[in-house]
Amino acid sequence: MKNIVLFGPPGAGKGTQADVLKTKYNLVHISTGDVFRFNIKNKTDLGMLAKSYMDQGDLVPDQVTIDMLKAEVNNNPDARGFIFDGFPRTESQAASLDEFLKEKNTDIKGMVALEVPENLLVERLLNRGKTSGRADDQDESKIRNRFNEYMTKTAILKDYYQKQGKYYGVDGVGSIGDITSKLEEVIDNL
Repeated sequence: MKNIVLFGPPGAGKGTQADVLKTKYNLVHISTGDVFRFNIKNKTDLGMLAKSYMDQGDLVPDQVTIDMLKAEVNNNPDARGFIFDGFPRTESQAASLDEFLKEKNTDIKGMVALEVPENLLVERLLNRGKTSGRADDQDESKIRNRFNEYMTKTAILKDYYQKQGKYYGVDGVGSIGDITSKLEEVIDNL
């Protein structure tokens, strides 16, 4: 089973790339953003709780996120593997994911990180906010708060996966096709 963490700051292109990669490698794409939006749209208890954090540009607490992700994995028992997009975001989430996958006799093969300069990310997110309707993509101060949250709480995962020999940085600047090719070079060798 090939399980990949697709990593990078907000606006790096994780969702776009995951859509391409899931088809090529026949993997299930689990986007925490999509899972949150589904739960919010359907007004589940977890969805409403997640929304209160997301509207402020804050990360959703670990246990809420973990519970949602476990349900998604369990809903796909015949999967050949997963692309985790937006998860894990903290070391505690990463450890919980490792433990959960170990119970299923599998593991993370690699964290593949899209690396993009912050100013380009702000521009991407503001442009996305014009068409997506997402409140967290329409306010630069909320976007910058998300980057701060990412840098202080999430970027430390690089060390977590480097210690396991599973971290792979990929330049996330260029055309979608160019970036996909760079990702495929890494994933083909996992």
